[in-house]
Amino acid sequence: MTVKRNPALHWIAVALAALILSVSFAWAQFTDEQSAYFEKWQATAARADEVIAARRASNAALEELRKDLVRYRETFQKLRNSNAARIRTLEEQIAALGPPPEDGQTEPEEIARLREELNRQLTQARVPGIVAEQAYSRANGLIAEIDRIIRDRQKSELLHRGPSPLNPAHWGEALAETAEVFRGLAAETQAQISAPSAREQRTENAPFIAGLIALGLLLLFRARAWSHQFGDYMRQFGGRGTGVWNFLVSVAVLALQFAGVVAIVNAVRLSGSLGFRGSLVLDAVPVWAAILLFYAWLNERLFDARHADAIVFLSPQMQDKLRRDVTAASWLLVLQGVVGLLAQIETLSEATRAVIAFPGIVLTALVLYHINRLTRSEEPKEREPSERTGLIRLVRRIVRLLGMTAPLLAAIGYTVAAEALIYPAVLTLTLFSVGVILQRFLTDLYGWLSGKGCEARDSLFAVLAGGLIALGAVPVLALIWGARIADLSEIWAKFLAGFQIGDTRISPTAFLGYVLVFAIGYVLTRLVQSGLRTSLLPKTGLDPGGQNAVVAGTGYVGIFIAAMVAISTAGIDLSSIALVAGALSVGIGFGLQTIVSNFVSGIILLIERPFAIGDWIEVNGLMGYVRDISVRSTRIETFDRTDVIVPNSDFITGTVTNYTRGNTVGRAIVPVGVAYGSDTRKVEKILLEIANAHPMVLANPAPMVVFQGFGADSLDFEIRAILRDVNWVLSVKSDLNYEIERRFREEGIEIPFSQRDIWLRNPEALARALDGTAPEPDPAPAPPTAPSRPDTRTASAAPTPPDLNDMDADSDR
Repeated sequence: MTVKRNPALHWIAVALAALILSVSFAWAQFTDEQSAYFEKWQATAARADEVIAARRASNAALEELRKDLVRYRETFQKLRNSNAARIRTLEEQIAALGPPPEDGQTEPEEIARLREELNRQLTQARVPGIVAEQAYSRANGLIAEIDRIIRDRQKSELLHRGPSPLNPAHWGEALAETAEVFRGLAAETQAQISAPSAREQRTENAPFIAGLIALGLLLLFRARAWSHQFGDYMRQFGGRGTGVWNFLVSVAVLALQFAGVVAIVNAVRLSGSLGFRGSLVLDAVPVWAAILLFYAWLNERLFDARHADAIVFLSPQMQDKLRRDVTAASWLLVLQGVVGLLAQIETLSEATRAVIAFPGIVLTALVLYHINRLTRSEEPKEREPSERTGLIRLVRRIVRLLGMTAPLLAAIGYTVAAEALIYPAVLTLTLFSVGVILQRFLTDLYGWLSGKGCEARDSLFAVLAGGLIALGAVPVLALIWGARIADLSEIWAKFLAGFQIGDTRISPTAFLGYVLVFAIGYVLTRLVQSGLRTSLLPKTGLDPGGQNAVVAGTGYVGIFIAAMVAISTAGIDLSSIALVAGALSVGIGFGLQTIVSNFVSGIILLIERPFAIGDWIEVNGLMGYVRDISVRSTRIETFDRTDVIVPNSDFITGTVTNYTRGNTVGRAIVPVGVAYGSDTRKVEKILLEIANAHPMVLANPAPMVVFQGFGADSLDFEIRAILRDVNWVLSVKSDLNYEIERRFREEGIEIPFSQRDIWLRNPEALARALDGTAPEPDPAPAPPTAPSRPDTRTASAAPTPPDLNDMDADSDR
């Protein structure tokens, strides 16, 4: 839909803009150079308005006008933030004066005069930025309108339906016009060759012409041999078996052969034998040669079975067919270029253009269909296709659809749309193949440098390299499918412009500056931490836990300062995002309250230091050594040599037992039981001798033996001793127990064990049951004889059947 402009409103808007700009210039007191620049900008903007309103300029003229507008816009974008430092200084000075007096109040004359002068300077400093902002917006709008016009024209051209190439009435006209183009080209070339000026030019440049032709032929025929000799020489420095040098050799062959073609083309140009039409053809020859050479290189890299680094492994017959298809595709691309050149040399009718383009479209569709059929027949049958296989199948379906659609569109007259579908499809497959080849080369290069060899093809680097190549291929893919370079540059300009948050503009440049400054601050923080940990703190009297707390606190403070400095350096105004941060803080508080609780608990632990790294602690039934204290959690190594991550909030809200807080001195308790009738004083003496003899037991305070009491089976004693290092408590207990057992055995002191007497109720019934006789009534069961402890339970008066599980067990304790 085209929106008609009102000429009167248009010129009124132009006049108002000129008035605003003239007033702004007077306020800003621009220099003569700046005033002249803005006058040129106004003239360019007015001309752009006229061109856009007329809509009669060609696409080339619109593109040139757009380039001028882009240059102006870049200048205005830089001027938008001009005088920013001066404006901040003036605003701070005005803020220092305090708020202006309210109605009915006055302020001292000197302050009022100073406030007025500062406000005047502030207004004057802001004017250039305001003018640049207005000019930037206008340039941006004009560029958008030009882009819209060009896109509308491209859309109309794609949807335009012309004559059908299948109509035989157009064939004779097409043949005649094509022949006329070639006759005119031949006549022009013949006349140019026979011209005296051309003969004189050939005579003067004969040595250069002969030298360029000889050089071109030498490069064409010797490029492969020279490149392989270079590769054989470089392989002695490493990289054998990785495919790196094979790739570089193939690229060298391609570059040398193309250089040979360029040398021959320049020789022909120096001869002066071509006219205007011939020069157009000669300019296109390097492009056509590059297409043919590039697809030959593509064939070699994809299907050459002689190299171990070949990417596509197929049967020899299948590889030959695919190579022929790729070669045919390259010649069809050249044919498409020839058709476009013929239309550029002579003004061909629409029917002729459709007739000569139709064979190339059909043949290209057939080549795509044949490639699709061959690759589908060689595809491995997988129950669960991988992501790469799924992508290949999707691309194959799209290519098949385009190959079927393009000839039909061309047959009914949509020639431009058919060419816009079929040839980009070929170039898309080419781009996909080049991406795979580059990924293989980068992976092989990484395998060579890292020493992994061919194993690097299955590494993470291969995936990352493929992702980067795919990201870089997106702009190229957009250009293939009809995007203009101006469209991509516009997207890039908007990306560089960034986005606005309050009064602050966030741009990639500011973000990169933030990352760089933060990275420097982070590295400096780590260096300071390393210096404290290895050089300074070990020379102080701080314990290891205190040293760890100082190092960790320094890291947190350093990272916080680095972040603040980076934000300030990037020009990000924190006050502009304070409202957003305040709104988000509520949701973050509820969603991340556990993390925040652990974070605050970690800070408290680092400050209070109830335990340190290396301490033996117990929390919530978990016992072990503290190995690491971070801001969110603490890592404890248990005695099973397993690491347990405990949230810091558990140490603040729970009970923590620290066995080695401040020092490693601790107590060991060893319980001992002896039989009834043993000499208790002798036992006490032996136990004291054993305790005092152990090297880990301190003499002051001296160990002691406690007679705990009379147990069910033994007389209970305890050795209570203070150890030099409580971390060895288990070893000390084991040593003491070994020594106690040896001494008691030598002294004849018995260490008792639990004894149990079992009596059965109704033993006669049990005996009869075992003999197989019937039970007889037993009015009163006999009491047990000589029980170790009388049973106070009442026996049953009635006879009971024998039950093997009917037994009581009493323990003598």
